[in-house]
Amino acid sequence: MTALADSCAEHFQSSGVPMVTGMTHKTWMIFPSVNPSVALDKVSRAVLAEGFVGVNVDKKLGTLTTQQETTGSGRPQTLQVVVRKEGRGSRVDAVFTLPPGQLAPGVSNNICRVVDAAGQ
Repeated sequence: MTALADSCAEHFQSSGVPMVTGMTHKTWMIFPSVNPSVALDKVSRAVLAEGFVGVNVDKKLGTLTTQQETTGSGRPQTLQVVVRKEGRGSRVDAVFTLPPGQLAPGVSNNICRVVDAAGQ
């Protein structure tokens, strides 16, 4: 595993009011020695392992977008990941968005598993 100066959890932020407004959960990590294309491939596999379907990857832009609908409401939850060059390595940013009235227990652990996959 790549040596990291900090952790995904240290960068994790949430905004919004649970069950009242939409919620946005985001985090980022820098992987000093991981090539961006390799990081994107690893993140793509991690997203699939988390149970997301319909994963759209744009290797040229370094982006991954996917949605899941787990509540039966027809309002999807969206995960967006951007991988870009940072020095000799990569920076991975992830944003998980929930519509109003939805909760995602354990979202910080789940999103960090996806981001951390870039360095494994």
